[in-house]
Amino acid sequence: MNRTLILIPVFNEEATLARVLTEVRRTAPDADVLVVDDGSTDRSPEILAVRRDIRMIRHEENRGYGQSLITGFEDAIARDDHVVVTIDCDDQHEPRRIPAFRNAVTRADIVSGSRYLDPSVPGDPPPPDRWQLNQEFTALIRAVTGYAITDSWCGFKAYRVEGLRKLALTEPSYGMPLQVWVQAAFHGLTVNELPVARIYKNPNRRFWGGLDDMDTRRAYYLRLLEHEVARWLPEQLPLLRSARSAQSARST
Repeated sequence: MNRTLILIPVFNEEATLARVLTEVRRTAPDADVLVVDDGSTDRSPEILAVRRDIRMIRHEENRGYGQSLITGFEDAIARDDHVVVTIDCDDQHEPRRIPAFRNAVTRADIVSGSRYLDPSVPGDPPPPDRWQLNQEFTALIRAVTGYAITDSWCGFKAYRVEGLRKLALTEPSYGMPLQVWVQAAFHGLTVNELPVARIYKNPNRRFWGGLDDMDTRRAYYLRLLEHEVARWLPEQLPLLRSARSAQSARST
């Protein structure tokens, strides 16, 4: 089987970390597991220090969710891995689904989890602000990239490393997936989705970096998306602005 890296970004996950790591290792015993600890200040570093079945890279200061993934992607590229599976460590992704992602990425450059692809999959009701922004930006991504995605923010994904090599990812915060979608479209990468359960064990979990406010988050995402489209898909910029104007008109 192709060399697979399971990449797990971690920031203050002491409550779930050991359990998730054990389940990941049970589900993918042949894979390399890399935890990027993004400057945790709880017991996460102590929990990681006693594990001999994983590797760890630590950011001494919190640098952001996007940067944790970028650090892991750089590791996979440097080690010449073939596949990277990203999974969060907060009990909102099911490690038992990892084999399905590994199998599906043989037929696409990026396989993205979707909590909205299959209505028959049971799930928790999403926090209203997260659902609203997901719907808005999924529609914008569909418009400018042509990807028929249904969930633009799910962190459960599988990537072919040969595709990751083409991307120039720089955004350290939560908007980094917007870079992925736009740059993937520019490079002609293929994208599929897999249905995953919608699990919200902590619906009140904070966004770091002052992004708890929905309008602040929306404005940040829009700035980043417009910048990426202007750089990589400039011919789509009028379409993006038109789609955004239509969204704004419907919301008033």
